[in-house]
This record gives sequence, structure tokens and C-alpha cells, in this order.
Amino acid sequence: MTKPTNSAREIAADVAAGRTSAVETAKAALARIEAARALNAVVTVDPERTLADAAAVDARLRAGETMPLAGVPVIVKDNIWVGGWRITQGSRLFADFIAPRDAIAVERLRNAGAVIVGIGATSEFASKGVTISQLFGPTRHPLDPALTPGGSSGGPAAAVAAGLVPLAIGTDAGGSSRRPPAHVGVAGFKPSYGAIPYGPGFAEPFFGLSVIAPIAADVADIALAFEIMAGTDPRDPDAAVIAQEAEDIVDLRIAFSPRLGLDVAVDDVVANGLVSVISRLSAAGLSIMLRDPVWPTGATEEAIMPLQHAGLAALYGDAFRKDPTVFDPDIARQIERGLSWSGTDVAGALIASAAIAHAFAAFFTEVDLLLTPTVPCVAWPLTQAGPDTIGGRAASPRAHAVFTPFVNHARLPAISLPCGADANGLPFGLQIIARRGQDRTLLRAARQIEAQLA
Repeated sequence: MTKPTNSAREIAADVAAGRTSAVETAKAALARIEAARALNAVVTVDPERTLADAAAVDARLRAGETMPLAGVPVIVKDNIWVGGWRITQGSRLFADFIAPRDAIAVERLRNAGAVIVGIGATSEFASKGVTISQLFGPTRHPLDPALTPGGSSGGPAAAVAAGLVPLAIGTDAGGSSRRPPAHVGVAGFKPSYGAIPYGPGFAEPFFGLSVIAPIAADVADIALAFEIMAGTDPRDPDAAVIAQEAEDIVDLRIAFSPRLGLDVAVDDVVANGLVSVISRLSAAGLSIMLRDPVWPTGATEEAIMPLQHAGLAALYGDAFRKDPTVFDPDIARQIERGLSWSGTDVAGALIASAAIAHAFAAFFTEVDLLLTPTVPCVAWPLTQAGPDTIGGRAASPRAHAVFTPFVNHARLPAISLPCGADANGLPFGLQIIARRGQDRTLLRAARQIEAQLA
């Protein structure tokens, strides 16, 4: 398998200048995807449609049109509508579903000249922390096929890390497009809720938490994709205006929280790696204080999980009652739990979610950026929902996900940058969080931090 050497920016410049064509670029991407079938990062391809779309981009260029993503091959996660493509959510219920139209974000990418070359694997309904489905099987880690890239955007993240495409689009309702990038060594950005219009598409089980999330090898490509996809649209009542950049990063108040103020386990290689990162950034002139958010009593992921379970039950409970075997067993258990939650249980989870958001809001009155680990561990065996142990403690199946879900409940922007690896070369990430609406400031800061970590 030959990896592309160019970023999305470089590909667009080459295609626009006529040094290559969108069709040639698409053919090369399709060949890389075919050569990497064992990775199982891309679950659907449509070469005829892709090459026709690429030819249309070339024709637009000949007609004098300027496109910031001219000919850039992109993979879209299998829960985001791409008009005319099979989009399944990794579910047998949608095995033959053809999206009737593009999601707004996909429409904007295509208008900018991007060419969809495949659909990236997701866990069923994007509701697991590993990327596996009954339809397509497991997605493998690009550095070790015996390991998982995490989930649920494991397909898009693995595709970028393997060099199949320079840019992929995932979703993030609890860390799904930050943790997999951290595990495979690329960057993943969760925008503020509403920064990028969401839908049209499938009904969401996550109740105002999920966002469209670009994944790329570097922050500059993520920022380019964000600017193309962001902005209000009358079709999405939650779409929001995002502030312009603040001043240089040296003028920002930056905090580091080694465990996000939570009593959670972290592997030594990650904990020590993050301390080393903070030391490097401090030596580069950044003033970084040690400070934890203060959480309300009982603030845990368990307290908010009834929202996911109830959402899945509301959407798919009837199908579950007819035939539970249609579902991934873990998703079936989540639906079953959702059917058992009372209205009081769900209301309690909503109250816990709001309390987490208010705690984060109070924290960001005192700081501008928060640095934390993205993940507490490196990737684990493909056959397991999570590692057996983290930081010397027995680990629950969701212990690997501790640093990301609260950010979604506060609707904040956050990005994961690769920042180190263990002795076997398995990566982990630095998560940078900002207050809601400060996406551009966060991306600017991330570019500067990325340069210091290079």
C-alpha cells in the first residue's frame, strides 16, 4: 500500500493548478483503499460514482471555478448521509438504505470540490467505544491488526492514519472522533455543538450532543474542513454562529488537568507523556497552570448514560422487541436498559448533564484553554470492549473513555493531537478544550501547540 504524501491543502493546490486531476487523485485513493481491505476501515465504495464526481470537479475547474478542496478524496462515516450512497449506521436494520440527499456538511464539502471515495466504518448507531458491527466485522488498527482503533469513528480515523485519504469526516457524541484519532496518531476535532449543521440524516439517539467532526493528519487540514462545513443553515435549528479568533496563544490562560478532576486510572506511559508535553510547552514560553474542574457530586459517565440508552430504546425499541438478534449484543443490552429506565431516571440524567455543563462553564470563566489526556491508555486487543487494566487497576469496558464525554454534555469544542507513544509505538493524544463558540481560537492554539510537539 502506497500512502499519499500530500495534505488536503496540497492536493487541492495540485489539482487546481493542473499538475494532476481530480480523476487521477480519486483513482489513486480507490487503489489505496482496495489494497487496504484487510484494515476494514472503509466499508462501502462506489468507484463509478466517485470517478463521475471527480470528473465533474475537473469540469468545474476547466470552467474557471475556484474550489478550496478541489479533488481532495474524503471518507465519510457510515452514519452521515451522502446522497445516493448506501449508509447503514453499521446496522442490519439499514443494510440496504440509500441516503436520499447529502447532509449539509457533505453538501458543503462537495461544493468545495471534495470527492467522496468511500464510507468509513462505525460501530452500530455509533454507540460503542470500539469499531465493530454485525454487518462489516471489526476495523483494525493501522499499526497492529490485532488491536482496535477504538470507536465509534474508528473507520475514518484508521483511514487517515493508514494514508488512504488526507481527510475524513466522523461524528462525536462522547469522544467518538477524538479517542480513535488519539489511538492511531492523527488529529480529531469535535466542534462546539451547532458550529457545523447536523443533518439531514438519521434520527439521533444522543439528544443534542452529537456533532460532525473532521479527522486529518494535521490541524491545518482540520481547520480548512471546518471553515468549509461551519456556519448557520435554516435547515438546522441548532446551527450556531462561531466567534472569530482571539489573540495569540501566549495571551490565553491555559490550564492542565492530568485527570480532568476525576478519580480515574491512567497508564503511566500516558501520564508521564502528558507531563513531558506540558514541560515542553512551558519551555516554549506558554504559561500553564495546574487546575482541575470542580464537578458536582455524582458526576460520572454512568450518571448520564441513561440518555444514550433511552435514546436508542426510543428509536429502536420496537425492532428490538420483534427480534433482538438483529442487533449487536452490546447495543441490544443498551436498548434493553433504555426500555427499563423510568422517566425519573432519564430526567435525573438530564439534570446531571446540565450540572456538568454548568461546572465546565464556571471553569472557563477562569481559563481559556484546558489541556488533558484524550485517552488514559493505548489501543487494546480487537476482541475486547476495553483494556483489562488501566493504571494498574481492573478496568470497566468504558474506562478508556473517561476524558471525553463531559465535553459533549457541555457542548464545548475540543481537539485531540498526537503527542506521544508507548514503547511499541502505539500513540496517545493531548486533548485541548475551549469554551463553547471559541472553535477558531482553539484551532489556532492547536496549530501552535502542534508545531511545538513536532
